[in-house]
Amino acid sequence: MKTVKGAVAGVILSACLVGSSYADRRSYVWTYEYATVPAGISEMEYYLTAKMPDSSARETSTWQHQAELEYGLTDNWDISLYQMWKQSYGTNSTSAFKYEGFKIRSRYKFFKSGESFVDPLIYVEYIRNANLAQPDVLEAKLILAKDIGNFNIAYNAIVERELGRGGEIKYEYAAGVRYTMTSGFSAGFEAKGSYSEDKHALGPVVSFETDKLWLALGAGFGLNAATEDMQARMIAGFAF
Repeated sequence: MKTVKGAVAGVILSACLVGSSYADRRSYVWTYEYATVPAGISEMEYYLTAKMPDSSARETSTWQHQAELEYGLTDNWDISLYQMWKQSYGTNSTSAFKYEGFKIRSRYKFFKSGESFVDPLIYVEYIRNANLAQPDVLEAKLILAKDIGNFNIAYNAIVERELGRGGEIKYEYAAGVRYTMTSGFSAGFEAKGSYSEDKHALGPVVSFETDKLWLALGAGFGLNAATEDMQARMIAGFAF
């Protein structure tokens, strides 16, 4: 827990040292909206994800950490690099906090927001696992979003393919609806799941920004026995 608190404090402290310029502010924690980082702009994001497969057995819970650096290649096309770590719950062993691997992700949007009936964006990601016993993964997302006044609706169709002969293919989704109450605060609901594994979760999400930092906070509660009882995520971001 000290490691988690230290990581969160470090991100917030660092964010307070830079000015505000939110190139890729997130309203959801699992669902992507219609946005890319503008040309020449860099942004740092930190993800903290808690997973509790069984609420009656807290020792099975895990914390996942991701640090992401994004850069805008053009106003419609960006690229990012993630570094990933994982921490087991309820242990002081240093081996419980371990490096998980890295991800390279790119997004491309086709039009200016609002030019088409639904705004489409393509997302492609390569995941390299540090554990060589686990296959690398290629993930693609079709992101569809629509702004209607202060409301936003977004849906992500996700295909995940394990690389190598006989690699498993999974079909997943994420979706959200939120309402912007003020220029710095929004709230809504978000769903995520896997059609292939019959996993489905639903929960609230809020996001807000200050002069130095934006934050998105969300939780998902399992809707069936196959799904983790609870998942929660925080994303913090700042541009530089």
